[in-house]
Amino acid sequence: MKYAIISFAGSQYEVQENQKITVNSLGLKDGETSTTDQVLLVADDDNVTIGQPTVPKASVEFKVIKSYPAKKMRVFKYKAKSRYRKTMGFRHQLTDIQINKIVISN
Repeated sequence: MKYAIISFAGSQYEVQENQKITVNSLGLKDGETSTTDQVLLVADDDNVTIGQPTVPKASVEFKVIKSYPAKKMRVFKYKAKSRYRKTMGFRHQLTDIQINKIVISN
């Protein structure tokens, strides 16, 4: 089984080929194909390569499926005995991607 651990915007994800994952917004258009070289670990059956901090000559190709805002999160501020109450909303921007290929060049 071939898998890799990659880093997107400060978050780390364990990915396999043909897997769909949700990550923080990447700023790419829907249907666009891209690669990342932020590969922290690559495992191919018994052969494991650990990067320091990244694995040289390794990359992951992915395709953007869709970008969308997440479900609204409510933030509420309250101070006792002063009649102060404030409600705010926040929607995080997410991107669904599909991992096409994990590339390891020798």
